[in-house]
Amino acid sequence: MNLFAKPERCGYRVQWTAALLALSVLLCGSIATAQLRIEIRRGVERPVPMAIVPFSWEAPPGTQVPVDVSGVITADLAGSGRFDPIAERDMVSRPTLPEQVDIQDWQLLKVEVLVIGRVIQDAPDRYTVIFQLYDVLRGEQLVGYRLTTPGADLRLTAHRVSDMIYEELTGIAGVFSTQVAYVSEQRDNGQQRFQLIVADADGHNPQVVADSPDPLMSPSWSPDGRRLAYVSFEGNQSAIYVQTLRTGQRERVSAREGINGSPAFSPVGRRLALTLSRDAGNLDIFMLDLSTQVLIRLTNNPAIDTEATWAMDGQSLYFTSDRSGGPQIYRVDARAGAQAERVTFEGSYNARARVSPDGRQLAVVHQDRGNYRIAVVDPRTGLTQVLSNGALDESPSFAPNGAVIIYATRDAGRGVLSSVSIDGRIQQQIATDAGDVREPVWSPYARP
Repeated sequence: MNLFAKPERCGYRVQWTAALLALSVLLCGSIATAQLRIEIRRGVERPVPMAIVPFSWEAPPGTQVPVDVSGVITADLAGSGRFDPIAERDMVSRPTLPEQVDIQDWQLLKVEVLVIGRVIQDAPDRYTVIFQLYDVLRGEQLVGYRLTTPGADLRLTAHRVSDMIYEELTGIAGVFSTQVAYVSEQRDNGQQRFQLIVADADGHNPQVVADSPDPLMSPSWSPDGRRLAYVSFEGNQSAIYVQTLRTGQRERVSAREGINGSPAFSPVGRRLALTLSRDAGNLDIFMLDLSTQVLIRLTNNPAIDTEATWAMDGQSLYFTSDRSGGPQIYRVDARAGAQAERVTFEGSYNARARVSPDGRQLAVVHQDRGNYRIAVVDPRTGLTQVLSNGALDESPSFAPNGAVIIYATRDAGRGVLSSVSIDGRIQQQIATDAGDVREPVWSPYARP
């Protein structure tokens, strides 16, 4: 829920009251639930040349491999913008076992990294993926792993292999096995339906979590990645729901009078920060204990206070407020009666803060020479760095490794998702075949 003024556009217009908020969503163009696709707009200046040899398939005769594991790995690493896998037609050999590797062959091709592997069907629904990673320049194996998985998780296992390779080569944890939640809308014969969708980080395997003729917005992941909180306007009244992804069971946790918006799980997952107007009509930040329903007011100011997000220690929150005359980021302790302090000072507009996994940076929507772009802010110094280059970018969300930010933007009149590395060097667009998508949130790493 963005309650601060921007140039009016589909999905991002001024939302000062619940009525305006609902209207701005209802008047937007159609959104389809087509699968997302990743397009690199800018990568590193010299991506690492590598070879990912097609994995062999070992199974009873006539059995087909359900997932192209090496193809998924190739797409993951190429899509990161940091690596440049050579085409299969350019490979001088197709080794799948360590004893078949001739390092000199690959040195002649001037690749620096080599990946080989096998997929073995051990049982009707059990597969083993074996892979080796080589440093071609040094002529040595870096890592080798064996992973066993059921058929339904074979694609996820391929993403985990990508994560292992990525971390070994960059020192940064991979996020290929994580997920992204986002909001979409579809129009059919003049009727609109809103959907909350969860997809793999590469855009594949989209699953509809919630489907409604009324607006859905502001999704927020629980810290264990098993639940989503979101706002629904069912019955023309805003309410906050928490839904368990595995079972689909959902619980309405706040349907108080007035606006119920911007839910955010605490780092432990026991509390929600939320924006409420209640009977007085003024928007403030509250903290809700999910087990007891005890509600604590954290701000009490005539200004608009909204879009709260938790600091990583769970002891304070950042939020957007116009108490200084325009939208800026403030911090307040997670206790009743605490005084808020201003955090951002650079520029006339800073909103929708999200905290990096290490707690050292905030991603914000920042006004930059008349454009609304994604920036990172050091909350200790206020130092601001603009990362994106769009005109109407918003809804930033950090990847769980802290190295990438996903956000919503516009391209050729359509709502699309994009991502940018925190140094600004790598930019990707994540688009659908038709319609608009918005409000992306990156999942945390899965917990056992």
